[in-house]
Amino acid sequence: MRGTSAALQPPADAVAPVRHPEAPAAGELLGAHYGQCFGCGGEQLHGLHLQARAGEGVSLTAEFTVKPAHQGAPGLAHGGILASALDEALGSLNWLLRTIAVTGRLETDFVRPVPVDTVLHLQAEVTAVAGRKIYATATGRIGGPDGPLAVRADALFIEVKVDHFIDHGRQEEIQAAMDDPDTVRRARAFEVNP
Repeated sequence: MRGTSAALQPPADAVAPVRHPEAPAAGELLGAHYGQCFGCGGEQLHGLHLQARAGEGVSLTAEFTVKPAHQGAPGLAHGGILASALDEALGSLNWLLRTIAVTGRLETDFVRPVPVDTVLHLQAEVTAVAGRKIYATATGRIGGPDGPLAVRADALFIEVKVDHFIDHGRQEEIQAAMDDPDTVRRARAFEVNP
């Protein structure tokens, strides 16, 4: 991304990302980590309902359809919604690292307007890892995966322990997730939080 701040430049000792051996296979749908997640959860009426698929290496593709509830200017996606879609795609990369991480910094460039009812085709990849810091980049295109560039972002994610969510989340939701009888769904709620 052009114009990225120094905070998003990996240090000299950063290493190439390594896909976890138990990461979802290339082409596999990642699914929602939590039903109430605004980005990927199916229980959010006006959420993004972003659908991400694992790619090769530490990359993914995703799609998000801009709905009327996502408008800023009449007939156009709100910039904050587009930034949320990029953040969700970037955060979903952590499934491929099998790392619990949160967004530390996100820089977004808005290249062209995105109309309502447009499918935004997202591509994201981890570019480097330095200790607890994970560096990633993403693009969003309209008209297809190779269509015109609409938005792009660079991000820094910070690896955290599950206690981060337990200590800082609203207790009702934390308890409800912990009490879920579905052990897989219970574990996924705390695995990734873009």
